[in-house]
Amino acid sequence: MRYLYIFLMLMGAAGAVHGQQTPLSKAGKGVIRGMVIDSVTGKPLREASVSLLQARDSAYIAYTISDGDGNFLLRNVAPGRYRLLVTFVGYENGSLPVTAEGAATEAGTIRMNQKMTTLNEVTVVQERAPITVKQDTLEFNANSFKTQPNAAVEDLLKKLPGVEVSRDGTIKAQGQTVNKVLVDGKPFFGNDPKMATRNLPADVIDKVQMYDQQSDQSSFSGIDDGNRERTINLTTKRDKRKGYFGRNSLGGGTNDRYQANLNLNRFNNGRQMSLVGMGNNLNNQGFTAQDGAGINAGGGLAGGGTFMASSDGGGRSGGNQQPTNITSSKAAGMNFRDGLGKKAEVAASYFINNVSVRTEQTSRRQNVLPAQSVGGEATANRSFLTNQALTSTSRNTNHRFNMRLDWKLDSLTSLRFTPNVSYNGSRFNSLTNQEVQNQSGAALSRNNTDYGMTGNGLNGMSNILLMRKFRKEGRTFSANLNTVLNQQDTRGINQATNMFVGGTTGDRTTRINQQNGQGNKVWAHNLMLSFTEPLSLSKKLELRYNFANNLNLSRREVDDFDEATGLYSRRNALLSNNFRNEYQTHRVGTTLQNRRLRYTYSLGFDVQQASLQGNNRTTDTTLSRSFTNLLPVAMFNYNWTRNRTLRINYRTRINAPSVSQLQPVPDNTNPLQIRLGNTGLRPEYYNTLSLSYNTYRSAGSQSFFAMMNVNQVNDRIVNSTSFNASGVQTTQPVNADGYYAVNSYVSFGRRLMPWKINLNLSTNLGFSRGIGFVNGQTNYSRNMTLGQGLSLNSAFNGKFEFGLMGNVTYQRATYSLQSAQNNAFFTNMADANIHWQLPFRFVLTTDVLYLNNTGRSAGYNQNVTLWNAGLARQFFKNKQGELKLQVYDLLNQNKSIIRNVTDTYVEDVQNRILRRYFLLSFTYNLRKFGI
Repeated sequence: MRYLYIFLMLMGAAGAVHGQQTPLSKAGKGVIRGMVIDSVTGKPLREASVSLLQARDSAYIAYTISDGDGNFLLRNVAPGRYRLLVTFVGYENGSLPVTAEGAATEAGTIRMNQKMTTLNEVTVVQERAPITVKQDTLEFNANSFKTQPNAAVEDLLKKLPGVEVSRDGTIKAQGQTVNKVLVDGKPFFGNDPKMATRNLPADVIDKVQMYDQQSDQSSFSGIDDGNRERTINLTTKRDKRKGYFGRNSLGGGTNDRYQANLNLNRFNNGRQMSLVGMGNNLNNQGFTAQDGAGINAGGGLAGGGTFMASSDGGGRSGGNQQPTNITSSKAAGMNFRDGLGKKAEVAASYFINNVSVRTEQTSRRQNVLPAQSVGGEATANRSFLTNQALTSTSRNTNHRFNMRLDWKLDSLTSLRFTPNVSYNGSRFNSLTNQEVQNQSGAALSRNNTDYGMTGNGLNGMSNILLMRKFRKEGRTFSANLNTVLNQQDTRGINQATNMFVGGTTGDRTTRINQQNGQGNKVWAHNLMLSFTEPLSLSKKLELRYNFANNLNLSRREVDDFDEATGLYSRRNALLSNNFRNEYQTHRVGTTLQNRRLRYTYSLGFDVQQASLQGNNRTTDTTLSRSFTNLLPVAMFNYNWTRNRTLRINYRTRINAPSVSQLQPVPDNTNPLQIRLGNTGLRPEYYNTLSLSYNTYRSAGSQSFFAMMNVNQVNDRIVNSTSFNASGVQTTQPVNADGYYAVNSYVSFGRRLMPWKINLNLSTNLGFSRGIGFVNGQTNYSRNMTLGQGLSLNSAFNGKFEFGLMGNVTYQRATYSLQSAQNNAFFTNMADANIHWQLPFRFVLTTDVLYLNNTGRSAGYNQNVTLWNAGLARQFFKNKQGELKLQVYDLLNQNKSIIRNVTDTYVEDVQNRILRRYFLLSFTYNLRKFGI
């Protein structure tokens, strides 16, 4: 069965690549061909947009662009009556009726005119093509992709060719994850994409623009540094830019479940105001948790999200894209945007959220040990099994403020100021029971820990970008100052009982009753100065200087309980420490860029001098080291056409150790898993090679994206882990060479025209070699992951819509120290959903998620069918009101099992999550424009 899965994955990947070839028209269908020329000169118009629309309702059918000779060809056209819509920049739109009857239909020569005149057999109308290519931007006309009444922007995105939206709101466009969503080119509630896609209605959107956005400084200087971010810009309709709109709902259900949502938007042309409020205990967050959403303590997790250990040589697999605990959340926020006179514009937002999480978790971890002495005893094929049961509760409150100010100082100089501030307060309590066993199942040690913690954190970031152009075209100067302040303070009580079985001293019990206080403060500055000088029409030289200073202050105070006084008054000197660390760099560099019509390349290098200063104030000791590195950079872009691009990017960077890695005191929050710092750590040196190939035909109706990243690290900071005879684990970071990772991803998207269905195929393949140390011996871990995904999403204009998605992932991990620990497993997932407009304004919705895992520890394999369903009745004019009854987890099978694979252990984790409930809710959609 394993080889069958792998064979199917490879066949899916091969099919994706083969899908790049333009297929012949299928049986029963024909082609429509024609030519587009200038009506005056008779010259062919290259890359004119040609759309095929239904004659009866102008529904979008297919799309293409003309070639270098002005010819166009539309394939797989079923017999029927259609209309051709032809658009070209600087020309009037043209519309031509056509009737497809046979294998080939000739549309003839379409003569485009720059004036409002009647073309030969063409009627001029003011229409827009469904899909348009504008340089590096792919633009979708939202009116051509019909959505259900009251749909959100997220529902509109699902209908666009080459776009995938997962259950948790993650967006992928042409295979690349979208991290930024703008509204009319400006931020909307900071940098949280979900705030726009889940809170704005689809019917106010005019255009959806997709492009790779460069950094602000790179965009201004014209020197492409290779750092791009996949971005979506939502352009609102002109007639919807003045008025009120929003979505408001209230609901309650069984098991005390509830939800409430408030969304009100007031747009008045350039001025925009949005107000949101939400609350529920349904694990449903309409925002992305940020800034201290969780604090890991004692092996558990506070805040939302999964328990996931860091990994040198692997990662995790499994999960069901559902929260792995029970979460209650409340949030409110406001977004504001307006102009300040004629030279300035401001966009600002404030958001507050409160998240409460209840976690009930069990896990089983198997550690890899070398066939060598452990605790003075000679062993062979030794391993430890750690079984853990964790119950925790957490409560986090977060305030965040974001702003962007654009100020045009004069005709050549502008300033952009972007401050972001957040404050987080948290409370965490956990009960942990652990048992460590040897390979025969005999108990070696047991631990019961009761841990409570309160904390707060302040995070601030400020970016100031000064941009100055000169009279000479291409000569620029920019200064970018980035400042970061991060301050975290926590105070906790740790009470633990540790029982050790057997050994040279026999059974024994130790107890810990301590109060700990920890403070971490980071104060960082980064100044980048850039000057560009044009050497010719195609060549440009950049000279740059970078100064960075990162100051870390770490304080850990541990006090033992004094039974005589009943207070935590005895300072534990072995666990307490006050540490100061400063990392400072000076970097100078240059880049030569040559930009041609088809390709662009740049070559550059930086010389960086760094100093690391550490001061252990507790022991009054210091460390001082300096490093000099050469950091080359190279970039190559090749554009065959505006919709076919190859990018190659090579970069190097230095990553300094964190203050927690340097602090030389034990952290015994979990007495069976002790963590140490290492003052002798050196910075990591990264070599990264990235390759990407992106092509789309018919302006997005067919897309192909391939990506590969190669990472190699010198002086990689890895874990050195040791175990004693009772299974107590001590971990310390050390430097090591030998780490590398290769990740590749292939995505193929196609719009199946006759059925109006978006098809997306994706294949991912990853391999990494991690390195670690176990009881002093080197352990190489190799992790291979292979996955194949498929999704189908309807793009009908009618009353019935569906989506279907499936994914099969195979993961294999091997270890050099103990081949018996090698493991391989599968994770299978299928997801289907239906939206059906029934008679009498009833709406049926249902979705089914199937999960199956194999090859895991006993009791941690899962076979789950999660079925949700809802029935709604719509009211009022334009269906603005909706009463809905829905059931979650109809079969009452929901559960979450996750596998973590690292360089030293394999772990299976199971969480208690939300189970079946019924919910009755009412939603009102406000729409009032023109006022």
